[in-house]
Amino acid sequence: MSTKSAPFDELDRKIVAALIENGRASFAEIGSTIGLSPTAVKRRVDRLRENNVITGFSATVRPAALGWLTEAYVEVYCDSAAPPRRLAEVVRNHPEIAAAMTVTGGADALLHVRATDVEHFEEVLERIRTEPFIRKTISYMVLSHLLPDSPEAGARSSSDDARDRPHPQKRAANQR
Repeated sequence: MSTKSAPFDELDRKIVAALIENGRASFAEIGSTIGLSPTAVKRRVDRLRENNVITGFSATVRPAALGWLTEAYVEVYCDSAAPPRRLAEVVRNHPEIAAAMTVTGGADALLHVRATDVEHFEEVLERIRTEPFIRKTISYMVLSHLLPDSPEAGARSSSDDARDRPHPQKRAANQR
C-alpha cells in the first residue's frame, strides 16, 4: 500500500462539509447533493478516514439536557516543572473538563469546564487547585454563547430552541 495520500480536492471538501453539517447523512444523500454516486462517496469517505482527515463521527449533545448548566473557562498557571503530559493526566481525571489545551501567553493551559451549578464548579476548581504543580487559576464564567450554532454551545436547530424555550412574556406570566 502506498504511503502517499491522494489529493484533497473540492469534492472531498464538499463531502466533509456535508458530514459536518449532518454526520448521519447517507452516501446517497451526499452524492445527490454534490453530483457523485453513493459508491463514489463511500470510496472517498473511506479514503478520508484512512488518511485521518475524518477521524470519527459523533453526536452533538445539548449540555443542559445532561444537567450541565454552568460553564466556565479556566486559565491554569503551573510551576515550571509541570510538563504538558502531566497536566493531561490530571485533566483526564475530571469528567467536568470538556476540553483542555496548552496555550501561548501567560497561562500554561486553558480548561473548558462544565458543571451542574456554581457550587459544583467551585468544587471542581478546588480539586484542580489541589495538584501540587498548579500555582494559580483564573476563571471566566460563560454568560452566553455568541456563536450558538457551535459545538461548544451544544448546538441544536433553531426550531428546537423555539419549541423548548417559552416566549419571554409567557415565561414571565408563568412565574407570577
